[in-house]
Parts: sequence; structure tokens; C-alpha cells
Amino acid sequence: MLASANMRGSVAVFLCLCVAIAHAGTPESSTFAPTIPNKTPAPRPAPEGMVWIPGGEFSMGAAVNGEGSHEMPMASNDSGPIHRVHVDGFWMDATAVTNEQFEKFVKARGYVTIAERTPTKEEFPTAPAENLVAGSVVFAPTDHEVALNDHYQWWSYVKGANWRHPLGPQSDIKGKEKYPVVQIAYPDAEAYAKWAGKRLPTEAEFEFAARGGLSGKTYVWGDEFRPGGKWMANTWQGKFPVKDALADGYAGVSPAKSFPPNGYGLYDMAGNVWEWCSDWYRPDYYKTLADKGGLANNPLGPDSPFDPAEPNEKKRVHRGGSFLCNDQYCSRYIVGTRGKGEVNTGTNHLGFRCVKSSESNEKRTVQAE
Repeated sequence: MLASANMRGSVAVFLCLCVAIAHAGTPESSTFAPTIPNKTPAPRPAPEGMVWIPGGEFSMGAAVNGEGSHEMPMASNDSGPIHRVHVDGFWMDATAVTNEQFEKFVKARGYVTIAERTPTKEEFPTAPAENLVAGSVVFAPTDHEVALNDHYQWWSYVKGANWRHPLGPQSDIKGKEKYPVVQIAYPDAEAYAKWAGKRLPTEAEFEFAARGGLSGKTYVWGDEFRPGGKWMANTWQGKFPVKDALADGYAGVSPAKSFPPNGYGLYDMAGNVWEWCSDWYRPDYYKTLADKGGLANNPLGPDSPFDPAEPNEKKRVHRGGSFLCNDQYCSRYIVGTRGKGEVNTGTNHLGFRCVKSSESNEKRTVQAE
């Protein structure tokens, strides 16, 4: 099984899965300054299903106080230092792209996702023939408590898993038209965005939007995880990875708009499913920006990817956390924290949403491949 997973970019790329990220060193700053939104109003009515994000200047990142992944709630060492960023205004999908939206794209273009494509002998000349099967990565709870230092215990490559069958051939998406589409690799998300006349968000755009106008808060809604006892996001409760206790009402992916929107009217900017950003991943990128000093203007991410944990894998940034994030192993629903994933690997807790620049900013494009 693991040999097959490696063919889709190494099973160890589950690091999008909330595995603790280190290697970036201790952040130099933990100071948040006020968010200063742009005054320019939306240039025209929002496209269907999108909301206007004014953009502006804000403090980007998460304070980890030097403890990184050992803190509770858990941040990540690559989310610092906190630095000032400006982003132009843009429109953003109010929700992650849903199954019904993605199906329209597939039907219109005859598109076949990476998880549905059978690996070839030319691509993987040393792989046994029995391992050349289409599939993707699926979470499966363990039947007993396990040490949390080996994610292979709850993740595996499953033949026949794809966006139509998120958990494998025995599963389907009937009745789940309004759920976020998952098992989406980066090229799949990029292809959809191009078809829709949109693009994928930069990491800076995603964080500005997620903060909803707030500054320096722990979560996209404020500093209290459950204000007034109310669940604000789809996360994991109970002993991980044995059983989700369903305290928030969901085990696995929840429908779009199941939880309250943030200050900009965006749903599920924390929890439910991780979402692709256009930036290449490097754990030291924030330090690079901070070392330059001043204000980073519309940062597009580093020129090339590098993950010390898997230096040969090309990874893009994930944002937002997922239904698997929890206070025992990962709390990446904290705004400002980061995830990562090999570009050709999807999972059953990974989706995306799109953005669209205003006409005046159309010439600004995301970083080239």
C-alpha cells in the first residue's frame, strides 16, 4: 500500500495533516498591530457566491512564544515571525468549492482528477505492476489508542479513492452536493479555478480574509474557542485518532455553511477541510520577509519550494486546518498557522476555494509554476 502512496508524491506528505512543523527557528516577534483595511469600496457587485475582501495592511502569522508545536493551543514554528503585509482588495468564494460545483466543471471539461488517473510504468519504472493503481490518501481511525508520532497508523493509500469516492470505492457523495469537494490535488484546484475565471488565493490573501478584520486573535472569530459554549468550527473532539466524539455535530466533513461565518461573511475559514493556497511552501519564508524589513506588498510566496522534512517533494501551502485538527495533536484551526502538501497528493480532508482580483489588479498574477 505504501508503495502506491509514494507514487502520488510520498505518503509522508500527510504533513498537510497537522503534523507538527518545525525547522523555522524561534520567531523574532510576537506583536500584532491593528489591521488597517483599504477604504476603497468594491468596484462592482460581487460575482455569484463570492464576497468582497477589502484588503489592507495587517500583521500576518501566529505567536508561538518560542514553544511552537509544544504549546497549547498549538501553533507552529513556521508561522513566525509576525510581519506586516499589505494585500489589495479581491473577491473570495464564501465557501470552499462544493461537490456540485466541481461536478459542473468536470462535466463541462471532461476533466479527470489526479486521483482518478492510473500511474504509468513510464512515470514509475521501478514500481511493481500491482502498485500502479489509481487512488488517494484516506484517514481511518484506529481501534485503540496509539502514540501520535507515526501518522501512518491512521492514513493509508486507498485504491479507488477520489473526489467521487472520498473514502474509497464503497463511499460516494450522493446527497452531499453542498459538502466541500475533497481528494483534490493542486493541479485539480488550479484547473477548476482557471475554468471558473478565478485563481487560487495567495497565503497572505487567505490569512487576511480569514481574520475578518480582526487583529491578533487566536481564532477567526476571536480568542475563545467556544464563545458562550457555541461550536464555531468543525474540528475533532475525543481521543485522537480513535473516535471523534461528535460534540460539534459532525464526524468527518460537514456541509458548507454549517458554522457561523467570520467578519467578512466567509464560511469554514477554520476547520472542516484544509484549503490549497498558491504559494510554494518554505518554513523560513516569513523570516525572509521579516529580514527585508518594511511592509511586504502582495507577497506571492517563495520562488521555489523546500521542506527540510522531505527535501525532494514540491509542496504548496495549505491553510485553515480540518475536521481532524484537535488540541492533542494539531490545532491548526488557529488563524495564522500553516499546513503544507505535495502538489499531486489529495486527501479526504483537503479542498480549496477561489478568489478573483478586481479589474484594476488583474495584471497582478500569482507566482508562476
